[in-house]
Amino acid sequence: MKAAVYREHSKDPRKVVKIEDVDTPKPKANEVLVKVEAALYNYNDLWGIWGEPIKIPMPHISGSDMAGTVVELGENVTGNIKVGDRVVSHPNLTCRVCKECTSGREYDCQSRQVWGFQTGPLWGGYAQYTHLPEVNVVKLPDNVSFTDAAAISMVGMTAWHMLVTRARIEPGQTVLIMGGGSGMGIAGIQIAKLFNCDVIATAGNKDKMDKCIQLGADHAVNHREADWHKKVRGITGRQGVDVVFEHIGKSTFPQEVGLLKMGGTLVSTGATTGYDSSIDLRYLFFRGINLLGATQGTKAGMEEVMRWTSKGRIKPVIDTIYPFSNMVEGHVKMADSQLFGKLVTTPQKL
Repeated sequence: MKAAVYREHSKDPRKVVKIEDVDTPKPKANEVLVKVEAALYNYNDLWGIWGEPIKIPMPHISGSDMAGTVVELGENVTGNIKVGDRVVSHPNLTCRVCKECTSGREYDCQSRQVWGFQTGPLWGGYAQYTHLPEVNVVKLPDNVSFTDAAAISMVGMTAWHMLVTRARIEPGQTVLIMGGGSGMGIAGIQIAKLFNCDVIATAGNKDKMDKCIQLGADHAVNHREADWHKKVRGITGRQGVDVVFEHIGKSTFPQEVGLLKMGGTLVSTGATTGYDSSIDLRYLFFRGINLLGATQGTKAGMEEVMRWTSKGRIKPVIDTIYPFSNMVEGHVKMADSQLFGKLVTTPQKL
């Protein structure tokens, strides 16, 4: 089969990511083999190519989000998944037996790995065929396309986990979605609107701000402007926000904390502008705010996202679809951050 492989690290994806012929994998006893129709780009692909912030197995096939058709079953697959099923990956690989897993907190499993990022060698979604444990695939509703499924899967699951599982949003709350033009932000806006929240989205330019409004945000602010947080406070009548949906990091984190109401919640899943930040601790104890972390999410959360996608209430946004022969250009575009929505490649189309 064809796969996108790199065997060394580089800051320039074009230098190391190559389409190669590799052996088609055989599913293990508890796994299914999937013909990959669509695979999504994530920022962890760049981390893997760069070789930071963590070490990964080499040679490497990236790709944590893929959708396709089951073509072979391992001998111990239970029958819930069958040959011919259309599926999407749930990339949170866990032990399934620890206290965290058995209490519904698989995202806290000490053995957790992100499939397609930490796994390998040669085990990810950027290939014509891939394999996953039966418990790590989700059946697709008939009206959800492979490209839409790949485009919303991990960002939708993670955004659902942040807002619904961790922050426990309620109707009528004011929710600040940082980076509304990113895949995470696009999912966050739509999930918050499912709960009838008042949504303020931030983006880095006027075009992205307008698109956030089109997605359902009630207000949009440019977070690249020095006084962006003052504009958010003005929108709320100086009351502040109930929930901050955070994944930008160092450049905006202190201002986000300052925007929280008494008892408000900030939930974070990333730090693309840097990890080393600071806050005024008086906000923490005088206002009784909640600072929460979130990574990945549950399979049940992903199933909810796919259900709402099938109903048209969550709409994946795709910026560009790359043929597999030119898929490395997606890594380059993602690194430049000049996109609105997600990038997808189609391994069956060379």
